[in-house]
Amino acid sequence: MDKTAKRPGDAVNLFAAGSLKAVLGELGAMFEAREGIPVTAVFAPSGLLKDRLLWSGEGGLFASANMAHPHALADAGRATAVRPFASNQLCVIAQPEMDVTANTLLDRLLDPATRLGTSTPQADPAGDYTWDVFRKAEALRPGSFAALDAKALRLTGGPDSESPPEGRNPYGWLMERRKADLFLTYRTNARLAALEIPGLTIIDLPAAIAVGADYGLTVLDGANRPRVEAFADCILSPLGQAVLRRHGFAAP
Repeated sequence: MDKTAKRPGDAVNLFAAGSLKAVLGELGAMFEAREGIPVTAVFAPSGLLKDRLLWSGEGGLFASANMAHPHALADAGRATAVRPFASNQLCVIAQPEMDVTANTLLDRLLDPATRLGTSTPQADPAGDYTWDVFRKAEALRPGSFAALDAKALRLTGGPDSESPPEGRNPYGWLMERRKADLFLTYRTNARLAALEIPGLTIIDLPAAIAVGADYGLTVLDGANRPRVEAFADCILSPLGQAVLRRHGFAAP
């Protein structure tokens, strides 16, 4: 499902946020088994995919971790109307030895000794949402934004970010290698990392700094438009929504 070359001519080309790899991999396999239509996928940060698709002319389905990037493609005349299909929440993954709760989380994030992992803003919506957390922290404690912006280790989501071995969760892989003490990311990513690396804990953000993520999809101009629409409908169907919920996503 990750091939970018030698795509079958009748395939649905899927360009999707990295946080959707597990769930859309499963839905793509289900769609192919049911409809006999192969799905070939590229999973990457949504911002980088949006930039690629604006100039490449590739057709297919774009599933983004925000609404802004698919809207940019629609506004440029490259895609159809944008449809929301899922939502997510930011949280923190903590190393086993980190003594942190929701009540003490902001203190630990601001602690100069704490290494804070994040994704890369602009390239990846997870990074943009993380900086929204920083802005909410600023409203609570002036000076927090500058401190968090300066210390954030942009470990994922950028064009030059390290790639994990095939089959590894990027966040579990980075935490296993002790690249950060705390990592701000989607709850769905944290869930997979905690399943992979025993001892990692997941801390929900307190309400005052909580940030949610809205996911949107759009059909790109290009070949196989009816097949692409059919796959989009599969994701939006009750079955597709049930699979998304099972993977930890919420309704849009």
